[in-house]
Amino acid sequence: MSIAEIKSDPSSRVETGLVEFDRVLSGGLTKGSMILIGGPPGIGKSTLLLQVAERLASQNKKILYVTGEESQQQVHLRAGRLGLNSPSLYIYPEINLEAIENQAAALDVDTLIVDSIQTLFKPGLSPAPGSVTQVRECASDLFRLCKTRGITTILVGHVTKDGSLAGPRVLEHIVDTVLSFEGEGFQSFRLLKAIKNRFGNTHEIGIFEMSEKGLKGISNPSEFFLSQRSSLAPGAVIVPVMEGSRPVLVELQALVTRSAYGIPARRASGFDLNRLQVLLAVLERRGRLPLAGADVYLNVAGGMSVDEPAADLGILIAVASAAVDRPVDSETVIIGEIGLAGEIRAVAAIERRLAEAARLGFKFAILPAYNMHKGLNVPEGITAIEVENIKEALKKSLPGDHRGKEI
Repeated sequence: MSIAEIKSDPSSRVETGLVEFDRVLSGGLTKGSMILIGGPPGIGKSTLLLQVAERLASQNKKILYVTGEESQQQVHLRAGRLGLNSPSLYIYPEINLEAIENQAAALDVDTLIVDSIQTLFKPGLSPAPGSVTQVRECASDLFRLCKTRGITTILVGHVTKDGSLAGPRVLEHIVDTVLSFEGEGFQSFRLLKAIKNRFGNTHEIGIFEMSEKGLKGISNPSEFFLSQRSSLAPGAVIVPVMEGSRPVLVELQALVTRSAYGIPARRASGFDLNRLQVLLAVLERRGRLPLAGADVYLNVAGGMSVDEPAADLGILIAVASAAVDRPVDSETVIIGEIGLAGEIRAVAAIERRLAEAARLGFKFAILPAYNMHKGLNVPEGITAIEVENIKEALKKSLPGDHRGKEI
């Protein structure tokens, strides 16, 4: 068929009602799609999917929740804590693939949730459940079921020690969407990211907070991550980063101390350590700030992970602030990518970043001069301070009055 003759069906997209979940899926669940969600044990995958199932059931959808790791009573207890009790949500404790397929067909369900794919087994195959053969064959059969009958299927997958999905790599190739549910057990917030999405983009992120009543979407993540920041602490800066299509303001914290050993320590939490080492070399060489005998520690507050180059300048200024023990102005945000020559390179979506900073009351923004030369529309209430290289950025950011004082 010619591609011009193919008709799309906009009604095939179903919103679950969980805004952050729908955001990651680019608008909701696609009918007949297969989704794989992975995450460490106890992070809240079952809780999230139970809430998704309840929201769908409230829309007169039939949901079959297959639990291979818990009994009906255990799932019912969790549902009771979450206040869920929809008659259209069916709990089925089973690991036999053929029985699951028969039950899904008999109920004529709209959505099938399998928790987890590693517990299923296909009769006739000798390997035990969870083996490469069983996982691959069970996933393939479920994929054919969801495509032929138009059943939206969500699979829960185990993860390895390094956080990657366990099982054969073909599992990720079979499914339409791969989601990663991340977070730290000692913190209340969780991040939902799309690693693969055949029906949307993979740049969106959903942010949830775990509470006694389940997972709640955080509609304003910037305020959430900045709620406990210290305004006068040296080494702390605010950087607007892009998580998908929305800007999020996060706090970067640096600590620089004299090294007690021959080789100085370099540690990073929430940021790539190799990239940090490159940035420190640029700071020492181009910024003339001696760090050879100092231990440097970097932390992204709140457990957030930052991986975009637009945070480079904020990281260097945070390290310099900690090294000279001078705080950066608390009403300033810092944006910019660093080149090896010490130049400040332009970043994308800078107007959205500045708009978020202005909304939260920030007054100054240190940003690349190239962005200003391209006719940047600076939001009202923000004073843009353009910089071209790392030396100029250090002079204008430390101290916070931006009068060009030397370090």
